This record gives sequence, structure tokens and C-alpha cells, in this order.
Amino acid sequence: MKKNKEPVYYGDYLGLDRLLAAQKPVSPQYGPEAHDETLFIIVHQAYELWFKQLIHELRSVLSIFREEHVADEKLMTIVHRLKRMVTIQELLNQQINVMETMTAQDFLEFRDYLVPASGFQSIQFKEIEISLGVKRDKRIAFDQASFYNRINAKDRAYLENLEELPDLFERVDAWLARMPFLQKDDFSFWQHYKQAIDEQLQHDEAIVRGNSLLSEEELAAELADLASTRENFSALFVSEKYQAMQAEGRVRLSQRAMQAALFIHLYSEEPAFNLPYQVLNALTEIDKNLTIWRYRHAMMVQRMLGSKIGTGGSSGHEYLKRTTEKNRIFADFMNLATYLLPKASLPPLPASVSASLRRGA
Repeated sequence: MKKNKEPVYYGDYLGLDRLLAAQKPVSPQYGPEAHDETLFIIVHQAYELWFKQLIHELRSVLSIFREEHVADEKLMTIVHRLKRMVTIQELLNQQINVMETMTAQDFLEFRDYLVPASGFQSIQFKEIEISLGVKRDKRIAFDQASFYNRINAKDRAYLENLEELPDLFERVDAWLARMPFLQKDDFSFWQHYKQAIDEQLQHDEAIVRGNSLLSEEELAAELADLASTRENFSALFVSEKYQAMQAEGRVRLSQRAMQAALFIHLYSEEPAFNLPYQVLNALTEIDKNLTIWRYRHAMMVQRMLGSKIGTGGSSGHEYLKRTTEKNRIFADFMNLATYLLPKASLPPLPASVSASLRRGA
């Protein structure tokens, strides 16, 4: 590595003159400065700096997933950058603790001066959501109808263009669906899987029917639950049933991608499946941390505002609560636990299957 030609000064390199002069409270325009407004500004500016880093990592991961074949060395890079995103999210969730040192009355000292500005207008956060897979058709009604009317024309054009690009969910779905190992030569995993599931459910039914402590009503309820479980499993293999689950919003992944993700989870200890498993696990963590962030933000807003509307015109706490429930992205990976089998019930993987995965999918 070459040495720099000119000496670098710490403050100049970091642009500290501009960075530290960027906190401009509005409360002094109307009277005495509200003490906690500086804290409010710094916390949100710190959010935006970390959002910038999340976008930087996300763009690099998306660029790799655009490739037709994602080799192991590229998967290592993806895992590393996704895990960095997870660590940043954990930091952001902890940062809410700092904001919560401000009381509701402290916030009211300057809150009305901020109308109609709102975190709702964070273009970087919306870019993160869209790039991950929360596009307009996946949002709650308020977001679909009102959000784009509450930002300026330049930001609106930027996000609308972003909506047209493939997001990470779509890229991961396609990557999983391309994996070649579900049917290889004379190895038919799903035939074995369906047989093992059948045996497990028959065993469970025998236990239920043999339980003399159950009343007729309880027995009927247990058997109904087993029938529902059978339906869930059968949907993995019957296209019409799976499409019905998608239409109901119970799953987002394509059927082929869901099968591949399940296969990876079932054989996660196989060396060839280590990196794909880490990718899926990191995406699950990103979705979990984003949900925690929304939930903690909703609780903080309720603590600060009660049932008041937000400065951006949303319903405040109720709006944030609904986004926590609605705006999930990779929940399908978390729900894979529904379909797992004991390791003892799994057939060993043929060498040809492991070799196919190592060559990239």
C-alpha cells in the first residue's frame, strides 16, 4: 500500500466542522431553547449515519445476488456483510435507550415546532425497507395512500424508481429456487421427507387417540389440530395449496424457494450447507431486529405522545404498532421450524448433492 502524499488531520478527515455544526434546534426561534432538543437531533442524526452504512452493505449484497451463480467465496462476503448489518441494528435498538432518557414533558417543549417533519420522512430508512423487500403493495393502507404525498418530488421520484428494482427478498428467493440439489440422480429427498412426516403424524395421532384423559371435545380439538398440520405439510408439495397460502399472505417465498430453504435448515450441519444456512439465519436476524426496532419505537412513541397523532400526520403509536405486525420480510425463514424433522429421521446426503452445492447455485 502506498503512503498518503499529504498529511491528514483528524478533524478535517471526518469533516467535524460540518458534522458538529449540523445540530440546529428550532426552539430558540420561539423562546428559550428546549434543553432536550439537541439530544433529539443528535440521536436521529446518528440513526441516519448508521442507515447510510446499512444501505452501503445492502447495495453490495444485492450486487452479488444479481449474479447467476453465487460461489462459496461470494457467500462468505454476503454472510460477513449481513452479520455486520445485524450488529448495526442491535446498536440502533440500544440507541432507543438514550432517547428514552427524555421525558414526555421534555419532548412537549419543542414537539409542536417540528410539524410536519417526521421520522416517517426518512428517505434512507424507506430505502432500506424497499431494498429489503417492503414495497408499496406490502405496506399498510396509510403508507400506500399517504406516504408518497408527504415527501418532496425529488425524494418521491428516487423511491418510486427504487420500487421498480429487484429487492433482496426477490434476489434471495431466486437464488434459493435455482439450487439443484432437491432432486439429484436417484436421490429423491421429498419422497423420504413425506414418508417421515406421515410416520410422525401417525405416531402423534396414535398418542392422541390413546390418551384416555381427553374428553370427547378435547380429542376432537387435538385431531383437528393434527389435520391442520397435515394440510400445512401437504401444501409444501401441492402447487394449488401452496398458491392458496401465498394468496392468504401466510407465506411469501415461492414454493421452490421454500423447499430449498427447508432443505438447508434440515441439513444445516453438513459442511456444504454451512454458508447458505448462515445467509438464511442472518436474514432472519435482520427481520427480527427490524421488528424489534419498530416495536420499541412504537412503545417509545406511546410513552411520549400517548394517543396523540404523530407530527407527520400518522396515528402515532397505532401506526407504528401496525407496521410492526405487517412489515415482516423474512418471516418464512423463522417459520421453517414448523416443518423440521429430528436429525435421526433424515437420509444421508449423497456426495453428488454436496458437490453440486459447492459449485454455487
